Amino acid sequence: MTTARGYIIESLDTGLRVLQLFLTHDTLTVTGAAEALDVGRSTAHRVLTTLEARGFAVRDASGRGYAPGPELVRLGRPAGFAPDVRARLGAVLDEALRLTGETVQTVALIGDQALVTDGRESDHPVRVVLERGRTYPAYATSGGKVLLSAMTDDQVRALFPDEELAPVTPDTLPTRTALLAELATVRTAGLAVGLGESVPGMHSVAVPLPGTGRRDPLALVACAPAGRAAPPALLDRAAGLRLAGALLTPRPAP
Repeated sequence: MTTARGYIIESLDTGLRVLQLFLTHDTLTVTGAAEALDVGRSTAHRVLTTLEARGFAVRDASGRGYAPGPELVRLGRPAGFAPDVRARLGAVLDEALRLTGETVQTVALIGDQALVTDGRESDHPVRVVLERGRTYPAYATSGGKVLLSAMTDDQVRALFPDEELAPVTPDTLPTRTALLAELATVRTAGLAVGLGESVPGMHSVAVPLPGTGRRDPLALVACAPAGRAAPPALLDRAAGLRLAGALLTPRPAP
């Protein structure tokens, strides 16, 4: 069955086509979207701005492009966004905040991006700000590395087909080879650290969060300014994260 062209709302059609682009593009620039859709830059800019306002797109780490937003990924019911999961995680996040004293987050893996699904913000005067819905390349975050470590090396290679990894900061892992080597260490240690790899001056540690299911695993992350989070302190916070994660109640049977 074909749809008469006269019944199509052009602006809605353009918006839906932009959403389709996010299926094959990690980020979109205004120019890139305009070229891919064969529309003017002003049209592409208006559509992306509208999607951002509605939570279907967010600015990427560079600030020059757009990445899928929480409303878009919520349509697929990813880990951490379903209401029942969020309710079960509330006590875990509260306890993780109490035990670590730092901003804590739950992180899901959406394609090759690490997505902050929820969290609690520290009350330290100098602290990491919680940004729900923010995405970073998974290789640049401790939470992303924990989730990638559950994959085989071949699956990671398929996710990152290029040897060179785009830098987020000067401390981001530079190559896929370096990433695979670090993931081997993460598998052995059961935790991952991030030392300024996604945000300069921010250190973090992440552990896998048990009980969230094989289909939608989550990582539990504690983030702090580097001055309060040298590697030995990160190991202490990892212990607190594990204790908090143990509070996660089993998912109700369907």
